[in-house]
Amino acid sequence: MRLAVLLALFLSSLAIAQTPLEEALNLYNRTQYEEALKILLPLKVKSAPVYELIGKSYFMSGDFKRASQYFEKAIQLEPGNSSYHNWLGKAYGRRAEMANILAAPGLASKARKSFEKAVELDPRNLEATNDLLEYYLEAPGFLGGGIDKAAALSGKIREVDPIEYHWAQAKIAEKRKEFHTAELQLRRAAELAPQQIGRLLDLAKFLARQGKVQESEAAFAAAEKLAPGSPKIMFEKASTYIRLKHNLETARRLLQQYLRCDLTPDLPSKAEAEKLLKASYGG
Repeated sequence: MRLAVLLALFLSSLAIAQTPLEEALNLYNRTQYEEALKILLPLKVKSAPVYELIGKSYFMSGDFKRASQYFEKAIQLEPGNSSYHNWLGKAYGRRAEMANILAAPGLASKARKSFEKAVELDPRNLEATNDLLEYYLEAPGFLGGGIDKAAALSGKIREVDPIEYHWAQAKIAEKRKEFHTAELQLRRAAELAPQQIGRLLDLAKFLARQGKVQESEAAFAAAEKLAPGSPKIMFEKASTYIRLKHNLETARRLLQQYLRCDLTPDLPSKAEAEKLLKASYGG
C-alpha cells in the first residue's frame, strides 16, 4: 500500500514538472529576462518556440541585434508563423531607430517586409496589422511608408475587429491633421468597448495632445474607475503629464508607485519609467 502511494506521488510530481520552456516562460512573464535566458541558451536542442522566447527575452532586455538573430532562427524552423515574422519586424524596427544614417534605411526596410509578411501569413494577427499600420504612418515614402497604404490596411482591420478599426481610422485622421475626425473615432471605439481601459487611455492621451486638458482628465478618471490601481494607467498618465510639463509632482508620485508594481512584458519596463522620472526633473 505504501509503495503504491509513493508511486502515485512520484507520478504526480512528474505530471506537474515544468519543461525548461515552461519554466523560462514563467520567468519571462515576470520580466526576469536574464533568468529565462540562463535556462534557454544552454539547451542543446532548441525548437522554434525556444528560439522565439530567447529572441523576446533579448528584445525586452534591449539587445535588439541578438533578438533579431534568434527570431530568424525561429523562422527558419517555422517559416509560416506570423508571430515570429512580426517580432522580427519589431527587432529590426528598434535597430533602425538606433542605427546610423547609413544603416537605418536598410533595417527599416527589413522591418517593413517582416511586418508585411506577418500580415500576409495571418491577416487576423491584429498586433502585426497594427505594427504595419504604424510603420506606414511613420515611415517616409522612400522606405515604403504612406498614408494611403495605411488607409488600405485599415480595411483589413475592419474585417477582423470593428473596434480596432476605429482606432486605426483615428491614427490616420490624426496623421492627416483631421483632429476632429480623430477624436470622433477614438470616442466611438471607447463607446463600443466600455470595459477596455486601453480605449479610454488612447482618448485621454489624444485629448491631452490637443490641449483639451479637462476632457483628458475625465477620460483618465473613467479608466481609473474601471481599473483602480492599474500600472498601465499610472504610467500613461505620468507620461502625459510630463509631456505637457504640468502636474509634475503627481507624475513623479505615479512613476514611483509604478516602479513598486509587479510588471508584465506588455507594460513599459522599469528602465523606461526611471528614464521618464529623470526627465520630469529636467534630466
